[in-house]
Amino acid sequence: MKNYITHDEWCIVEEGFHPEHNEITESLMSLGNGRMGQRGNFEEGYSGKTLLGNYVAGVYFPDKTRVGWWKNGYPNYFAKVLNACNWTGIEIRVGGELLDLNTCQIDEFRRVLNMKEGVLERTATVTLTGGRKLRIHSRRFCSMADDEAGAISYSMVPLNFTDHFTITPFLDGNIRNRDSNYDESFWNGIAHEAYGPEGYLVLETKSNPYQVEQFRVATGMKFDIKLNGMQAAATVQTASRDKYVAGTAQVEVREGQEITIYKYAVNLSSANYPHEELISKAKAYIARIAEKGFDRMYAEQVQAWAGKWEKNDITIAGDVAAQQGIRFNIFHLGQTYTGEDERLNIGPKGFTGEKYGGSTYWDTEAYCIPFYLSTADDKVARNLLVYRYKHLQKAIENAAKLGFSDGAALYPMVTMNGEECHNEWEITFEEIHRNGAIAYAIYDYARYTGDESYATDQGLEVLIGISRFWKQRINWSEEKGQYVMLGVTGPNEYENNVNNNWYTNYIACWTLRYTLEVIDKLWKEDSRKLNEVIFKTNLQLNTELADWKHIVDNMHYPFDENRQVYLQQQGFLDKELLTVADIAEQRPINQRWSWDRILRSCFIKQADVLQGLYFFEHEFDEATIRRNFEFYEPMTVHESSLSPCVHSILAAGLGMREKVYEMYLRTARLDLDDYNNDTEDGLHITSMAGTWMSVVKGFAGQRVKDSLLSFKPYIPEQWEGYSFRIGFRSVLLKVTVSKQSISIENASESALTVLVNDKKIFIDALASVQL
Repeated sequence: MKNYITHDEWCIVEEGFHPEHNEITESLMSLGNGRMGQRGNFEEGYSGKTLLGNYVAGVYFPDKTRVGWWKNGYPNYFAKVLNACNWTGIEIRVGGELLDLNTCQIDEFRRVLNMKEGVLERTATVTLTGGRKLRIHSRRFCSMADDEAGAISYSMVPLNFTDHFTITPFLDGNIRNRDSNYDESFWNGIAHEAYGPEGYLVLETKSNPYQVEQFRVATGMKFDIKLNGMQAAATVQTASRDKYVAGTAQVEVREGQEITIYKYAVNLSSANYPHEELISKAKAYIARIAEKGFDRMYAEQVQAWAGKWEKNDITIAGDVAAQQGIRFNIFHLGQTYTGEDERLNIGPKGFTGEKYGGSTYWDTEAYCIPFYLSTADDKVARNLLVYRYKHLQKAIENAAKLGFSDGAALYPMVTMNGEECHNEWEITFEEIHRNGAIAYAIYDYARYTGDESYATDQGLEVLIGISRFWKQRINWSEEKGQYVMLGVTGPNEYENNVNNNWYTNYIACWTLRYTLEVIDKLWKEDSRKLNEVIFKTNLQLNTELADWKHIVDNMHYPFDENRQVYLQQQGFLDKELLTVADIAEQRPINQRWSWDRILRSCFIKQADVLQGLYFFEHEFDEATIRRNFEFYEPMTVHESSLSPCVHSILAAGLGMREKVYEMYLRTARLDLDDYNNDTEDGLHITSMAGTWMSVVKGFAGQRVKDSLLSFKPYIPEQWEGYSFRIGFRSVLLKVTVSKQSISIENASESALTVLVNDKKIFIDALASVQL
């Protein structure tokens, strides 16, 4: 764990520069607006430890798969989230000396991510050669109001000297991904032009043999230089070459004067604009935001974030670390995905790093959709479902590559465009439980919103494709006289190629059950629509439905009669059953043990059986959940970012209050405190939704029961109280929990009945109740 970030309710604060942790801080202080983003790099450049990162949503490159031994069915490429043109750069020379915080003396330093406003701010005082002292103040944001733009204010004051400052704002497309399989650059230069304080680059992803779209991105900039608030008298000399444009101005700055560079930038993608219009649209966009100016753009940024926080803020009284943690997670979720574009999804690193590749994992359905259902308009979560529907044909093709047929659909573990692009066989071929999470999200959306139109239309086509896959993937065991599922990897990726993973078996059969229920409902309510789906999918009612029901009624679930627990997989009890306490000095095991040793051990990366009990807790009694929790949690190392939140929620339902709080802090501060020694690669964006769930579903006990929003709140002893906002079926509530009472305020013009501790409570429009 790292403990250098100052605890603050609204800000992520680095007091004093920590160069050994700089890449961690860059990750923590990343910015985004749903369309573009970048890591918290220095504008003036830095020759020390840094990972320069700028990203444009939906833009990727199919990097050739690099594996030691090729297997039939492997994806041909691994989709790289591309490090794009660096638009934040401003080279500074003071009397010819390059400003670089790695080489000069740092006297004072403070870097702050203001989450309330969505602004990264930095102040520093440095000493250059000859004892010259310089004060720096920068502010930067990715605009939520103009979501293809960003703005920078960069000021300097020479404190004890007068000299010429050479200032070069630039755009640099000579960028590589650190994780490139073959150390390639993925960009070609298409166009470059610069004149006066403006510059434009058009880059195109390199051609590829996989029929994957080549993307073009136009990046534009315009800058303005002021001296003590007045326009600086300076002639701009331009540079324009392949993948690079810049404008250079030289200004004499006297002791005590302040020179400020305002830089405006845009990133426009060919996903949204025709190739031939990219430059002209970029110029028009730049002209518009430069006309606004930095102060107006800043004000609009503050206003946009105020609107977001009005819907999704969580307050925690009496625990600053917990408060900072929850807002940090909500902030990064809010700037990664806005729901405006159904072609986009939530990458595991968002705009904070390159690791993992791809933009879509099953994390979206299992963890992110509940957050967006409760904190945004219904269309935001629905767009995530539509995203999967639009990839249904690709999912059918993915299954066909592995030998499945007749419309069976296997959604990818990792994807950008619906094609599988993950190249580890135990994941690509075996971690098929992901299909179940996609089906579960359809159910979760209908249950929460009360809107079943997606489930009975596009969603049913998805459910049929997934159900066909399960039917073909499962086989009958003569020895057991039951259906079995062989050679899978469950959510616990510290086990591979196991037979009868309980969670995978359960969610497969649940999917079959749910698909049958949706078909039955549609048969009764709208047979015409059902017939359209039947025709479109060539569904064989007489045979396929009977096959699915037979599997549901005859599936094998491994179970230990002695302990009365579900077994993670067949043969699990053959392992040496240790607890995490037995290996306390050897963690994290994924960084200290061989893979062979991990696979043979009993240790669990993340919730597996418990993932199923979390999803389907309404199908199990409390005693069953408790037995399984007490058996598996002591063996769980929580080395997946997705693990702590599930355990926190389950522990809350079991009254294990110390465990709830322990797991909450772990999920809330996973990246802030670098629990797993991997924050420098980027943040764990999708798991951040789990932090929100830990508060709302954990401490507040939120569920949907019989179409009513339900709460069973309590306060951890470390807190004085907490509150959160939650939307439910067009009604926005604010729930406040103190040690003395529970109050619920209805901020909408529609009344709502909720359950509190299983008691019905009516809340009139624009009214509140206190219990």
